[in-house]
Amino acid sequence: MQHRIVVLGAGYTGASAAGRLARRLRREDVALTLVSAEPDFVERVRMHQLATGQELRPRPLAEMFAGTGVELRLARVTAVDVDRKTVTVAAADGTEDLLEYDTLVYALGSAWHDQGVPGTAEHADEIASRPGALRLRERLAALGAGEPVVVVGGGLTGLEAATEIAEARPDLDVALAARAGLGDWLSPKGRGHLRKVVDKLGVTVHEHTAVTAVSAGRVSTAGGGTLPAAVTVWTTGFAVHPISGATALEITDAGRIVVDGTMRSVSHPDVYAIGDAATATGPGGKPLRMSCASGVPMAWQAADAIAARLTGGKLPNTPIRYFNQCISLGRKEGLIQYVTADDRAVRAALTGRTAAVYKELVCKGAAWSVANPMLGIPARRRRVVPQAVPEAVPAAGAPA
Repeated sequence: MQHRIVVLGAGYTGASAAGRLARRLRREDVALTLVSAEPDFVERVRMHQLATGQELRPRPLAEMFAGTGVELRLARVTAVDVDRKTVTVAAADGTEDLLEYDTLVYALGSAWHDQGVPGTAEHADEIASRPGALRLRERLAALGAGEPVVVVGGGLTGLEAATEIAEARPDLDVALAARAGLGDWLSPKGRGHLRKVVDKLGVTVHEHTAVTAVSAGRVSTAGGGTLPAAVTVWTTGFAVHPISGATALEITDAGRIVVDGTMRSVSHPDVYAIGDAATATGPGGKPLRMSCASGVPMAWQAADAIAARLTGGKLPNTPIRYFNQCISLGRKEGLIQYVTADDRAVRAALTGRTAAVYKELVCKGAAWSVANPMLGIPARRRRVVPQAVPEAVPAAGAPA
């Protein structure tokens, strides 16, 4: 009987995990199912480009996984029962189906989070999803010269959105509202370059500014001030898919699934969680941040651990660490901030056109590795050991 592996979500992490598992396990021994709500792989790191009118290369999942042994199910996940080992999915026509699994890989990711700020859901746009980026694209295209756009959030997503919009539409009045100082986590060189670029693009930066409400035509700030906004782009953070909170899995207060060093749930050893949906301990005992830089290595770790446990092989023990933060500042400028293993900025930074090319190569490389699941790493398909018994779950962040 085949071992049933179900992967939920086909973003960077879910698709990477499914492809790696297909290369690690013999097809006759496993039934691999990948569940996706969208027919195409979405390059989430490029949503700011999509929002400004740029066309992205379509990457149909059916083509990506053709011939890999991975069965693609186009459906939304509506429920997960980790005690009965079932997943309920709904197709586009509303019909529901029940998927049974022996091993589950939970990679449903995250969505934009309004932080509870009044009016955000009704009046703000987001670029955490393809539908959101396309809606923003329409709204920006309808704006006339001189109309104000406010990007709320001074993190990586906010910086990329503000600079991309300002470069693509220099006729608009683009502003960035940041709760802290502009790029205050960067090195002095990184901060200096960032400020130089936003000034050159004409982005008005409101530092140490907390947005307290969003309404049609403006945003309100702490202290009673307002900023005009024909369009408000909300980039202050992400929230995980709510389904995890409706399961018996051990989760954090933020709804992220608690996993060990092999990305296996500390409460349910037949469930693995990766990407934004999971909280794993990285270097220095710090939680890994929500990002592609964390999610893809988590996917590799989980896939290799699943394969090892099923085949009696050696568990992976590769610490996940950071090397740099890659920030696009429009199509012509970029910033590569080098960091310590635990994601703290060091003095070194790459800037300018070279950094923009570097970031583009990183994005292309990530998309290529997902779109070509059977290439890139040696195929080492091993037989599943029928009587394999999972060992005790390692403590969170401990070597597996």
